[in-house]
Amino acid sequence: MDKKKLSGMRTLSAALLMGLTIPLGAQNARIKIDIDRKIGEVDKHIYGNFVEHLGRCVYGGIYDEGSKLADEKGIRLDVLEAVKGLNVSITRYPGGNFVSNYHWQDGIGPKDQRPPRMELAWSRLETNRFGTDEFVDFAKRVGTEPYFSVNMGTGTIEEAQQWVEYCNVKEGPYFAELRKKNGHPEPYGIKYWSLGNEMDGFWQMGHLNAEDYAKKAREAAKLMKLTSPDIKLVAAGSSNYRPNADPNEWNATILHELRDVVDYIALHMYVGNPDNNYYNFVSTPLVLEERTRVVKGLIDREMEQADRGNRPPIYIAWDEYNIWYRARNEETMAGTRALEEHYNLEDALVIAGFLNAFIRNADVVKMANMAQLVNVIAPVFTNETGMFKQTIYYPLQLFANNVHGTALDVLVDCDTYDTDRFFIGLGESTTQQKNVPYLDVSATYNNGEVIICVVNRNKDKAITTDLILQEGKFTGDFQVFEVNGPDIKSGNDFGKTTVETVQKPALKVKAADKVTYSFPPHSFTMLKGKIQ
Repeated sequence: MDKKKLSGMRTLSAALLMGLTIPLGAQNARIKIDIDRKIGEVDKHIYGNFVEHLGRCVYGGIYDEGSKLADEKGIRLDVLEAVKGLNVSITRYPGGNFVSNYHWQDGIGPKDQRPPRMELAWSRLETNRFGTDEFVDFAKRVGTEPYFSVNMGTGTIEEAQQWVEYCNVKEGPYFAELRKKNGHPEPYGIKYWSLGNEMDGFWQMGHLNAEDYAKKAREAAKLMKLTSPDIKLVAAGSSNYRPNADPNEWNATILHELRDVVDYIALHMYVGNPDNNYYNFVSTPLVLEERTRVVKGLIDREMEQADRGNRPPIYIAWDEYNIWYRARNEETMAGTRALEEHYNLEDALVIAGFLNAFIRNADVVKMANMAQLVNVIAPVFTNETGMFKQTIYYPLQLFANNVHGTALDVLVDCDTYDTDRFFIGLGESTTQQKNVPYLDVSATYNNGEVIICVVNRNKDKAITTDLILQEGKFTGDFQVFEVNGPDIKSGNDFGKTTVETVQKPALKVKAADKVTYSFPPHSFTMLKGKIQ
């Protein structure tokens, strides 16, 4: 045997005995793309948002009567433009916990005649100066589809039916004529309706057990569909993953009882980094993905026995998701300044991870609504004199304006890490995550264009990566967009933007089936290129 080779083997053996790792030669990470490996079509409604009567989301956010930055209707024009930039496809309204004691008739008619009410969910006064008609007008102006949630807590099934009548019936019955009397001759045609909010939660006003909720939801759905047959209905799935809760028992019951009735099941998830452990935190989208797979299995089981005619199967709507953990004490949970999180770069990377997870589950996730739109755990933040875009604005903007078409099942080969068992927020902990890839990846293919979205979770190292095409060739230049900052705690504020989208120099490609790119540490990168 060659003496040099023998010496090398002895060195390796000694190193292994001492528990050391000897690098055996650098190898690039790989992202392998095959346009025939299709997951499903990306639904534009995964780029939705949420407006709740909570803190300064409505009053002082999108609606600010008397402000020099608002128009004659009270709509903040700077907020309007920022929201347009997000290309928000669908917006859920008016809650949230708020809706479980909200009576929609309080928010229509002449503003000075609307009754102010005690707002019990978030401990504030609700003036009702902004309601159904104002929200629909805002939605039209910003180009988003309204998605209404009915009161299944203190509300009645008749009240739910009457709201559908007010919104969707052209003329004749009382509430249709009332809409016309209020200055809106044409029906609004609200297509999406949620049957309550988080009804499994003990914190919810009018909280019900699964069986009682299913009965009430079924009867509300009956009346609502008889009023407007083409509407789509969303059942309240579980939001309670605290210890001693059994969220999937709730989900299984709801899906079984409402499998012939509803079109979506709503899931909610908030995460945080209370322990200041970066690598645990940026792995939280995998928890969302795990929950998605479990509920998908429950749906598949029920669809085998369902009687849905020509309707598609039930889909998942992640109609509340975000990062929320800083503003969670007595001072920041209630009143007019509630839930005002200020986000940083690591938060933006988690949001990009959530969006990647939605793409990777495009066959079943057909709606998602970031909670919320302005000021309250939101991408847009205002004060009396202006606004700024938070770090989480930028990945959402890139996805919503670019990532469409067919989601692809890509192969990702890169280094991994293991997390601890950790606390993700809202009383929830998760099991240890094994083999978390440093590169979090999704890809779509749309009319000859491939869009690759990559989060480099590695805090310190760039990852050089080969992008490999199974068939065909990359052609032309790749556009490169990056969201990054000086460090993971970098944030934005009034007059200061340290995290935003930067278009990097194009990646030059000459008709090849492989191209190499180095993803910077703690970054989100979107690559757009052509395939022929």
